[in-house]
Amino acid sequence: MLDFKFILKVSRPRFWFYTFGPYLIGLMAGIESAGELVRIDVIAFAFYFLLSANHLIYGVNDVFDYETDRLNPKKRRYEALVTPEMRRPLLISMVPATVPFVLAAALISVEVLVALLAFLFFSIFYSAPPIRAKTKPFLDSAFNILYVMPAVFAYALITKDFPPLQPIMAGGCWTAAMHAYSAIPDIDVDQQAGIKTIATVFGTYGTLVLCFLLYAAATILSFEYLGLASLTIGSAYLLLMIASIQSARSGRLFKLYRAFPIINVAAGFVLFWTISATKLFTP
Repeated sequence: MLDFKFILKVSRPRFWFYTFGPYLIGLMAGIESAGELVRIDVIAFAFYFLLSANHLIYGVNDVFDYETDRLNPKKRRYEALVTPEMRRPLLISMVPATVPFVLAAALISVEVLVALLAFLFFSIFYSAPPIRAKTKPFLDSAFNILYVMPAVFAYALITKDFPPLQPIMAGGCWTAAMHAYSAIPDIDVDQQAGIKTIATVFGTYGTLVLCFLLYAAATILSFEYLGLASLTIGSAYLLLMIASIQSARSGRLFKLYRAFPIINVAAGFVLFWTISATKLFTP
């Protein structure tokens, strides 16, 4: 039986921001005032998108990545190596951490259930067969729309409706670019291991150009809803891509890449307060 400490390690707490942040943003987009947040379902699903959702995403990933993970020293130092005998207990542990929330979503509304099922689909089949999107160039980046789904879910939880398609598309472009950019430092290792990703197909410069175009598309698609904030966030990423091209030429791209999580957190902070500034102070 797996202990809680191991499950916590599998869930990668340092990455919880990527599911919980979009959940908060979806809530802010849906509410009219702060009082709408004081609900049991809102609080319960907040806990879901902190621990349980990441337990699922990274647990499934670790179950199906053992052959490569066992060769990776960081799996033992910073993360949890899921050995073959741990696979079944880990998968079983996901059932009570997921099913009650699916049943609760079904009782709330069709929109809420569909949004949660979409999140589960992309989260599971990014790593699991028969799709295993992470091993298929283009599909690997496209499936990262899973990080938009918590926002779609939260919006539906509040409004009982889906958000407009345009912001979802903007989010999809942003998460695809985020994934593609993150794959660049692993190009050499992936090629040596025979793993194909969007970055191994396009190469460093081609992937950076693709990221530039995706961030530009995200900026254009979100401008109607975010205005100046869209231009501010978009400009930061576009400048990062230009700087990355320069850094790649001088062999210093990885040093710049280490600032990427900080930029993502800053972008989330700006996005959150742009949407919620007036709403949170309305009773």
